[in-house]
Amino acid sequence: MNDSNQPLETNPDRPGANCSFTPEENERPIILSLMKDIPNIVTLLGLSSGVLGIYFALVENFPAAIIAMLWAVLFDWYDGPVAHRIPGRSHLLKSIGAKMDSLVDIVSLAVCPAIILLSYGDFSPWFFPGALAIVMAGVVRLAYFDTFGVDKDGTIAGLSLDITPLIVALVFLLEGVLAHGAFAVLLYTIILVLSFLHVAPFRMHKMVGRWYYAITAYVLIMTVVYAFIM
Repeated sequence: MNDSNQPLETNPDRPGANCSFTPEENERPIILSLMKDIPNIVTLLGLSSGVLGIYFALVENFPAAIIAMLWAVLFDWYDGPVAHRIPGRSHLLKSIGAKMDSLVDIVSLAVCPAIILLSYGDFSPWFFPGALAIVMAGVVRLAYFDTFGVDKDGTIAGLSLDITPLIVALVFLLEGVLAHGAFAVLLYTIILVLSFLHVAPFRMHKMVGRWYYAITAYVLIMTVVYAFIM
């Protein structure tokens, strides 16, 4: 975020930057040609994982839902680095890829946790506000981040959206320890707190560098743990 009135960053190579532009008529590719772009394929693998997580949540296979959601996070983390390692990637593909990434994030990092909460709460109306809160927070946060991006000091406003699946996965380890009702209340509370933190007026450093190794290890370990629980 730019706290001053400086113009917005429009460099598509900058994470979270607004890279919108209007292509000329002869620049517009066939939609299916976007499927040949490797970073877009990684992004769509993340979408597939997120949708799979929603499916498993709907059939109340929560360990499988957690695994799928965590892999959606991992694909989200790696589509950017993959894109930066492809030389000569066009401005058009960068712009489309950035938009696609945000849309996929809404599904995988906001809707999927919301469905997990709703399903665990047996789709009781009392759980709808919590599910709505995390989805609304995700949409607002991504719109804000896509506009302002990362500040010059390497910080971003609010809690990064991909933190929600990581924390939900950790909390779900208590599901077999607590009574169903008690865990439902705990999960609801965690989702509400995370929803607030995603749009809260504080700044955090963008997780880069060695965080990639940490997140990869976390996802792999949790995959083994939840596979054993299944």
